[in-house]
Formats: sequence, C-alpha cells, structure tokens
Amino acid sequence: MKISPADAEDLRALGVSSLLDLALVLPRGFEDLSEAASPREGECSVRITTRAQRFGRVLLVSAWCDTWECPVSVSIFNARAWHKGAFGNGKTLLIHGKASFYAGGWQFTNPKIIKEFLGLVPHYKTALKDPRVRALSAKYLSLDALRAEGLTDEEAGILLALHAGDERAASMISNLNIARALGDASLDAENLGGEGAKILRVLKFVEIYNYIKKLSAKKINFPAEKITANDLEGWFAELPFKPTGDQIAALADIRADLASEVASRRVVMGDVGSGKTLVMLGAAAMIYPRVAILMAPTSILAEQIYEQAKLLLPPYMRVALVRKGGKIENGDLNFKPNGDNSNLNDFNLIIGTHVLLYRDLPPSPLVMIDEQHRFGSEQRRKIEELASGGYSNLNATRPHFLQFSATPIPRTLSLIQSNFVNFSFLREMPYEKNIHTIILQNSGFAALLAHLKEQINRGKQAIVVYPLVEESEAIAYQSLSEAAPFWQERFERVFVTHGRDKDKEETLARFAAEGDLLLATTIVEVGISLPRLTTIVIVGGERLGLATLHQLRGRVGRNGGEGWCYVYTKLKTPPARLREFAATLDGFEVANIDLKNRQAGDILGGAFQHGATFEYYEMEEEIAKEAKSRLALFKFETQNSR
Repeated sequence: MKISPADAEDLRALGVSSLLDLALVLPRGFEDLSEAASPREGECSVRITTRAQRFGRVLLVSAWCDTWECPVSVSIFNARAWHKGAFGNGKTLLIHGKASFYAGGWQFTNPKIIKEFLGLVPHYKTALKDPRVRALSAKYLSLDALRAEGLTDEEAGILLALHAGDERAASMISNLNIARALGDASLDAENLGGEGAKILRVLKFVEIYNYIKKLSAKKINFPAEKITANDLEGWFAELPFKPTGDQIAALADIRADLASEVASRRVVMGDVGSGKTLVMLGAAAMIYPRVAILMAPTSILAEQIYEQAKLLLPPYMRVALVRKGGKIENGDLNFKPNGDNSNLNDFNLIIGTHVLLYRDLPPSPLVMIDEQHRFGSEQRRKIEELASGGYSNLNATRPHFLQFSATPIPRTLSLIQSNFVNFSFLREMPYEKNIHTIILQNSGFAALLAHLKEQINRGKQAIVVYPLVEESEAIAYQSLSEAAPFWQERFERVFVTHGRDKDKEETLARFAAEGDLLLATTIVEVGISLPRLTTIVIVGGERLGLATLHQLRGRVGRNGGEGWCYVYTKLKTPPARLREFAATLDGFEVANIDLKNRQAGDILGGAFQHGATFEYYEMEEEIAKEAKSRLALFKFETQNSR
C-alpha cells in the first residue's frame, strides 16, 4: 500500500500497517442524521422553529416542527447557559434526538444541535475522528486494491460494502453483530446467522490471512553454510536407551535444515520430559568436528545438559561448560585447549547461560537456545545477534538457529506461525508417567500432610509453590515467608528459596542432594531435575496460567513412575479450566485449553508471547489452512506475473 506522507501518521495512530489492516477497521455503529420525513418513535433529525420557552432546572421549549408541520416540545435536563441562547424564541435550527409521543404530542429529550442533515453517519472506536477514518478508507480501499492483496471479488465486495456508510452498510453491521452474539451457531445454521454469518466468516478469513501475510513478509532468508551431517546410527546404538520416534524425526528435520543453503529457524517443541536434551546433543554430534553453541536460561539447567553431554556424547567430542565469571569447565582431564583453559576454539560443543552472550565465541554453523522466553528483553536482543552470527552484511552466511521449548502450543497456532519458523514436535515420552492431579481444598489438607509424610519417609521429595514471597493484602493466600514456619515445625530438611534469593541455585542444588521439602515460588518451573521428587503442591493455582501449572507439574516424575500434583484453591467452586487441566497430562491438550482463555502468541513483534488480538478469528484450523493455501497461491501467481 503506497501511503502519502500526510496520511502515514494517522494510519499509524489507527494501528494500520497494511491495506487489509485498514479494511478491518469497521464502523462500530451508525447514527441516522437524515431528515425524518414523518413522525416516528426513537432517534431522528428534524428542523424546528422555537416559539416560546420556560426556564427552571429543566429547559422546556415549545417549537414548531417545520419538517413534520406540527407542534413539538423539547426538554433539556441539566441545561447550560448556552442552551438558553441556542433555543431562543424564533430560532430555526436542526436537532437530532430521541422522539416520543406523550400526552397528545411529540417531544424530544436532550437533543443535540446539528449543522446539516448528513444521512447515515458511521462511528468508529479509534484514536482518530470519525470523518478522518472515513476519508482514509475512501481514499485507499477499492476493488482493485483489495484484489491486489489476494482477496476474491466476493470478499472485497463485502469489505467495501461494510465501509460504504449507507443503509446497506448499517444493515450488514447489525447482522454481523447478531452473528457474533450467536457465536459458532451462526456459522453452522443459515437460518440463525443469515447474512451476518457469511460476513463473519469473511472477516475471520481476512483477519488471519492478513496476519499470516504480514508474518510471511517478516521472514527473511539468509545464506547459510551447507553441511553434510554425520550419520547418527552408530551413536544411537551406543546410547543406554532407545530414542523415541519423535526424537529421531526431529533430528531428521534438523539434518534437512543443515543440508540447506538457507539459514533455518526451527522450534523443537516437546512436553515436559519428552527428551529435548537428546535432540540438542544429537544436533551437535551431526556437525562434528564443527562447534555448536548451546545456551540455557539457568546455571542449573546448563550444568544438567553438560552432565548429560559428558555421559551420552561420543568420547571424541570435546564439551565445555562456561560458568559465571567466564570460567570454563572441561570434562576431559587430558585435554588442555592450546594450554589455555579460557580458549573456546578447540571445543565441539559450548554450553552456558547468558554469559555466552558476552564472550568472543568461535564461528558456529549451529546456535541452540533452550527456553528463550525465559531470557530478558535485552538478552533476547543479543540472542538475535548471536543467531545472525554477529554479521550485519546480508550476504554473509548465518548459523542455523534452533529453539527448544517445553511449553507446547496448539496445532492451529503452530500452523499459523510456521510461516515464520519451522516446527518439530516431541509428543512421545521416553518414560511412562502416572501423575495424579488433585484439586485441593481446605477439607483435604489433613490428607495432604499424611501423604507428604508417607512419601518423605520413603526417601522421596516434595515441593510447595507459593504465589508471593512476602505478605500481601492483595491476595487471600499466605506468602512464602508467612508459611515457612508451619512446614519447618513439621518436617526436617526444609529448604526455602525464591527469585530474589542470591543463593537460589546453590539452595536448589543442596535440596536436590539432601532435602525433603522445598518451599519456593514459580522459579522451579524450569531448569531443575529432581529424580526423587514425587509431589508438588501449588498454592493459589487459579492465579497461574495453565502453561505454568503444567510446567510445575512436569517437575514430578521426570524419570517416570507415580507422582502427585496438588492444586490448592480457596475458591468454593474451582474454575472449569482447573478441572480440565486436572483431567489430562498431555501438554498439547493443556495448550488447547489455555488457548480458549487467552489469545494467540504475537510473534510479529519478535518473541512468542500471549496477547495477539484477533477480533473475529477464533483459532479455527480450517480457516487458517485456507488462508495459508491462498497466500501460497497468491505468492506463486505474483512471482510468475513479473
């Protein structure tokens, strides 16, 4: 869309960055400012000439209605001084207001004075005045312009009709609102939704088509070094376990990425405990002897991956763990990199936290990030620099970029976002889990205490997660500091930590080795492996998103077996979403439940987040598929017409 400089600022104020954005800025309603030819109840506009007036707390005006050729009365409550002048005796003016027939005559209540009869006037809910929005729509929206965006004549015609500002447009908006109120029923039954259902279906399509189109335009292809990946069959045979089919499939996806001369961005998405670490290590093994870089959000998680790397990778691969302060740990005691333990050039896999962002790293064809959403905004910016290989030259080769996430997203969302990144999914679990999810209320607390004591007596561990560190009047639950004495009086080897605890990682490590009960905040959501942990209690569970609840539940039974997740609430009737959460262990199903309560992730701004607002589209998979197919055809036809 070519925009004149004079309009650019106003379009930005509307949040418009594409022609279809503007097409979706629809009137919220219409005001009828046409002259009413005959008396009628309700809102209407007429010409009056005032004849007499009386004043008090209410301004009462007698007038002759020139339009209807009959007397009318005008009542103005909370009248101001200017009303007296405006409605002075003998004045002729145009008014718009609510008319009603009362006590044998027509009267208007609190009308407004208008300058002219304007007909139907659309009203928008935007940062700009209504006439300016109308002018921009009229200037830029046309049949040819909408066709050029890939819409059909029918879709373009409906959008233009909605913007026409006439009686037809008002009727269409009214029918649309009826269809939206009916919800899904209007889309399935023509007799319910009628025209409104058809309009709603078009708007859903245009909205998601526009989103995918912009997402596709954001993706930039950069050159990459083409790599012939090593065969992993021999490595698989040496592993102490058999990889799952999903792990093997994900590594095959990565192999195909490495063989391409275009730098890939892939998200490997697996439920808690699905074996993402093995995929990380396999990806590093595929590019040996080249160096792979792997960054984790916490020191504990980086150390866990490092220990797994030493245990599972072939002995000829040299692995380094970069700790805080820049100290490098090298698992091979006989290997001294160039006699200097600060040199990273001779390693094949470099593991660390965000400390890697501030190091001079050797050139790498593969950069891997675990749980990128847990890094801060400045760290994510530097991760993007790392993913670009630190190059500003668009023609320079870039590394392939792998993100790993234990927060599954629904199928429809991945379908949409695949225009920007590729996805591999780990749905199979290496270990069979049997986790019981129990919604806990006050009546079940004694049974919980008995369960905890029984599990701890068997050498197991438990975690109790609190919503806050300190007391707050804003919520009805105890804080971590308030509750700690209760547990410390009843159990031995109780550890306490939270996000502001400078020694939290040391505390978590000590708990893993020798603790019975850990009291913490949601910092335990990611990055801690506790093989003896069988029970987690989440206080105030209704205050947390389902993704966080699922991550916390995932701390239990990491290596399989039986476990328990108690979600404690003081609500008399637990929310339906908690009951649905308790009924499934499938993270992808949890994501679908969560999607019903929260909007999709907005990755146009950079990171996967919740909050992308769709006004009409409601994650219908078939509409997203249609939009993707249409966009692919549109791109093909556009390229071939050049």
